[in-house]
Amino acid sequence: MTGSVPHFETLALSLEDRIVRVTLNRPSRLNALSARLLAEVVDCCNWLHTRDDARVVILGGAGKSFSAGFDLGDFTSSVSGGSSREGADLGRRAAEALTGIPQISIAMIQGNCVGGGVVLAAACDLRFASSDARFVIPEVDLGIPLAWGGIPRLVREIGPARTKELVLLCRPFGADEAVRIGFLNAHVAPENLEGEVDRVAGELAVKPAYALRTTKQQVNAVVEEIAGTGRNAADADALVFALHDSESRAVQADYFARLAARRAGKDA
Repeated sequence: MTGSVPHFETLALSLEDRIVRVTLNRPSRLNALSARLLAEVVDCCNWLHTRDDARVVILGGAGKSFSAGFDLGDFTSSVSGGSSREGADLGRRAAEALTGIPQISIAMIQGNCVGGGVVLAAACDLRFASSDARFVIPEVDLGIPLAWGGIPRLVREIGPARTKELVLLCRPFGADEAVRIGFLNAHVAPENLEGEVDRVAGELAVKPAYALRTTKQQVNAVVEEIAGTGRNAADADALVFALHDSESRAVQADYFARLAARRAGKDA
């Protein structure tokens, strides 16, 4: 065990009874995944490797939603700078870092879980959601391929045909379907979600650390053989291209125009 719980700008952390709670903490933006947030996920995961006293990590979102996904405005702005590829690669690095932590990770999902939020949830070992949670992967409708190693993670969780359907059609799906297709372990009433995740985390936290860690490593080794994420370093190049492609840019411009109109209507 080394050091105390670090402070982050976009994450809230706590450690108690061998359980670390990591909360995506941009509630005013519905926990959209900005470059800073993703970089802090990587730093947080590096810190978790130093915590022999932690056996379980709960990943949740502050406020009403788990995550609104990829912060398109943040990343679109970064493309005009000199570090566009590095920024585009942060999501892959964050997902891989989360998968690679030695603790058992549990995604606790409420409200909306969108795009990159689905990828972060898929990077966790277990996933529980409120019964009214709503999932959608909208990247293709925005002219962007699903990056960050999301495709192999979804293929190994729900299969290739279902992955193609949900990613290509951008069709929303609920917690019932997410359980049925194998993405979620379970869903519970919204008021019971935190209690159920705490119960599961508490059961895991008292089990022998070596057995937990070894089981996780063995399962992860098998799924990497089924659909590995190691080849997805090129995801960043595809993402940068999509943010420059003329057809994709037109779709994104329309998205921002509609978003600005909605915000203007709310402010009126």
